[in-house]
Amino acid sequence: MKLSLQVKIGKNLAMTPRLQQSIRFLQLSNIQLQTEIQQAVESNIMLEMAEDYATQQEDNATESELEKIDDSPDIEFIDSYESSISAGSNQIVSSSEYSGSNLESQISYETTLKEHLFWQLNLAHISEVERMIGTIIIDSLDDKGYLNYSFEYIRSSFQDNLSKGVVGISENQETDITLDEIESVLRIIQAMDPSGVGARDIQECLLLQLRQLDVETPALDLAIKLVSEHLGLLVKKDFDQIIKQLKISQEKLQQVLHLVQSTNPHPGEQIYEAPPEYIAPDVYVQKVNGKWRVSLNPDSLPNVMLNTNYTKMVRRADNSANNALLKNHLQEAKWFIKSLHERNATLLRVSGCIVERQQNFMEYGAEAMKPMVLHDVADALGLHESTISRITQRKYMHTSYGVFELKYFFSSQINTSYGSEKSSIAIRALIKKMISEEVPTDPLSDNKISALLLKQGIKVARRTVTKYRKLMGIFPSNARNRLPNRGKNRAFNI
Repeated sequence: MKLSLQVKIGKNLAMTPRLQQSIRFLQLSNIQLQTEIQQAVESNIMLEMAEDYATQQEDNATESELEKIDDSPDIEFIDSYESSISAGSNQIVSSSEYSGSNLESQISYETTLKEHLFWQLNLAHISEVERMIGTIIIDSLDDKGYLNYSFEYIRSSFQDNLSKGVVGISENQETDITLDEIESVLRIIQAMDPSGVGARDIQECLLLQLRQLDVETPALDLAIKLVSEHLGLLVKKDFDQIIKQLKISQEKLQQVLHLVQSTNPHPGEQIYEAPPEYIAPDVYVQKVNGKWRVSLNPDSLPNVMLNTNYTKMVRRADNSANNALLKNHLQEAKWFIKSLHERNATLLRVSGCIVERQQNFMEYGAEAMKPMVLHDVADALGLHESTISRITQRKYMHTSYGVFELKYFFSSQINTSYGSEKSSIAIRALIKKMISEEVPTDPLSDNKISALLLKQGIKVARRTVTKYRKLMGIFPSNARNRLPNRGKNRAFNI
């Protein structure tokens, strides 16, 4: 056998602390981000709070003479963002242009793991049977994101729901499903955000997260082997035995351990956020010269910059311990600021894509909403669906029709008899409008609403109408008929 030595040049994506920070920043709300910034400023002398966004841009521009970070993941992406902000600084909408009631709309909400997963399930292109199986699986998850119920329990729950005429299942549907079908739907859920959700034990949880990393990630195969075959040794911290079993060096072990430590054994806990009293929009949308313009809210932009007094103290040729510490702080500060810029660049791009695809909503409201799923935006921007999912969590857009979470603009489609597609949000808006305009003494039943929609070419089952009505907090027709002195909004359970 002839042996040869080949040199392969390429780029590998490692799960570095820098990359972990960038990913984590994507899913932070503006309130969480401000807290993160405050903690960073307190722990890093190279960071300081800017008085305003304009000051931050001006001061950060003077730092171009400083040493650049070689392993920044996407410098061109950052530069394009900074250029768009600098060139379009007059596009940033002043808060004085909006009334106080609109700037910080009072919205009651509570983001939970199950709600986040149901949202993704609703956007998936799957059958009604698979959707019901998925609903049961998500309902069976604990707060940490683990599935603690057997497939037999899920199958039994499916049969119970079917016998009760649960919404979404056809009346002629067979009363049994196979374990393979359940396994298939579980795999769909396990591919959702957050990574690792739907696991049945901690080993599966860690493996799900590792296997979603780039295949070129250094030491990934070893990390997967460690978790799948030698998890017991890892729990006991028997590193000598791990080195022996994996046949690796001490240095390679550190790389493997770092990769495993980048996973989260409790993936579900990162989703929950207690409801704040007020929501400040992250993005503004306004019509300028006949075109919709998207801009970031200057009040929610990161107001942090490099401390020029300390950066001037860094001497490149000085290898003393103090100067090495300063250099390390400077490097971390640059990484931190660039991660913030990447987050806002992604937020601006995704928001712009949403507005471009939902221009009818911007013009006419919810009844004109178009069907749109995560893949549509991800494909248009060349990003991963998980990135779109993260950046649309707890981010809010101010429109002429109110303030909406970015997730609101994604919805499944329903085909009409005219060959077109209708968004489920648009159908809900139509139902709400019908009920608001009904004769108070003769309220519309769900069957009647279904028939009225059919006249408009929209075939929606009575059960689906019932589901949408309940989601909007609207009383059934018999209850609406009994409401005393019913006004325009008395039909709604608000």
